[in-house]
Amino acid sequence: MSKNKAKIGVLLVNLGTPDSTATGDVRKYLREFLMDGRVIDFPFIPRWMLVNLIIAPFRAPKSAKEYRKLWTDRGSPLLFHTEDLREKLIPKLDAEKYIVEIAMRYQSPSIEEGLKKLNKANVKKIIVIPLFPQYASATNGSVVDRVMEIARTWQIIPNITFVNNFVEHPLFLEAWAELGREMMAKDEYDMYLFSYHGLPERQIRKGSVDGYCQLSDKCCGNYTKKNQFCYRGQCFHTTRLVAEKLGLPEEKVLTCFQSRLGKDPWIKPYTEDIIKELAEKGIKKVLVFSPAFVADCLETTVEVGEEYKEEFEELGGEKWDLVPSLNSGDTWVECVKDLVESNS
Repeated sequence: MSKNKAKIGVLLVNLGTPDSTATGDVRKYLREFLMDGRVIDFPFIPRWMLVNLIIAPFRAPKSAKEYRKLWTDRGSPLLFHTEDLREKLIPKLDAEKYIVEIAMRYQSPSIEEGLKKLNKANVKKIIVIPLFPQYASATNGSVVDRVMEIARTWQIIPNITFVNNFVEHPLFLEAWAELGREMMAKDEYDMYLFSYHGLPERQIRKGSVDGYCQLSDKCCGNYTKKNQFCYRGQCFHTTRLVAEKLGLPEEKVLTCFQSRLGKDPWIKPYTEDIIKELAEKGIKKVLVFSPAFVADCLETTVEVGEEYKEEFEELGGEKWDLVPSLNSGDTWVECVKDLVESNS
């Protein structure tokens, strides 16, 4: 390729993280995150009051304490795993054809900074890959929203392509299967739990096609064109595909949802309820996957790996193991490479 030939820009976008574990930085992060109208889909004024007068002031000190549990010398795992993914991806791609940047939807490095670098490089096209396997308005949709909000101010807008989800990508599934096999080679388990980040039920219903959504196995039991962008349906589909690759017995596999916020009903079953049910049934050894997260973070390392483990053991469980996230594993890097090249 000629050196004067315009390149393709790639923007890998993850959720975001506070700049530090200081309460002030955590509060700043929570405010930006929760004031997103796609995250808390209330009208602006009640959303502002809820976030700024209730959630951020009272939740920030507790969240800061939780962030300190996972912070390392390199800072936030979610950020440095995303940086590592970029560093391993770059040599896999044609350097004369691609420029790769990363961004966080909230805080730093921002989407605006990432797009500015690509725009300055005069790229002919931008491929935006939100690092959320299952599409949701609150994640992938929010990234699309923000990218277009910024790009529409440019005099020249290059072709922009978004990867909306990748739940069926063979290498995404194989990356999880590899990690699962590694854990399963060390021990045997009574049950395999797939815990995904939750969403309010109202957000799922808003995306229902032709009234298809029942928030039950009736609709989520199959993956069709009508629920291809239903977050709950995609999660159940992910579980089925990974479990199939691992050869797990159907009766030993469960899908559930974590990380609730507020009193409104969120998609079920709730992970904490499943933990209690497993303990009541005498289940002793559980292996947990978190396939909504491609990088270890607060929701995986602390919530699933520590808090749920403690809860399970207090109820009589003996072993609660968490499969690590994809982070910058080789197969996951190959998956992202393919997502880039197939969308070029």
